[in-house]
Amino acid sequence: MPNASFVALLTGLTLALLPNLASADCSDPQTTHAMRSCAAQDYERADAALNAAYKAAQRSMKQLDQDLPDDLKGASKALLQAQRAWISYRDAACAAEGFQFRGGSFEPLMILICKTELTEQRSDQLLQLIEPN
Repeated sequence: MPNASFVALLTGLTLALLPNLASADCSDPQTTHAMRSCAAQDYERADAALNAAYKAAQRSMKQLDQDLPDDLKGASKALLQAQRAWISYRDAACAAEGFQFRGGSFEPLMILICKTELTEQRSDQLLQLIEPN
């Protein structure tokens, strides 16, 4: 099973090799290249939303820590540890999903789609820490 740094390298290379992401017609992509370009754009948007949700959740956890006695603090640290573990999980899970198309032109596309879906789910989870239903 590839490690997280390999998956990050693969994803980085995939994104770096996609010329002019904005040029793809994402309303109806017709080629594998266009599909990957659109998937990369979707992932970039999801990742930006995740970063914003994480920062907001971290602010909330730091506020919780401020209101707790010293022996009960740790919300911010726990969130950081959870987020790091989640990133490793996401990357490994999506690499595993990509194996369905191992070596083919769809492998990077499937990895990007998986990462986008899991990243969107994680953003929702982080926002629940701030405003639970």
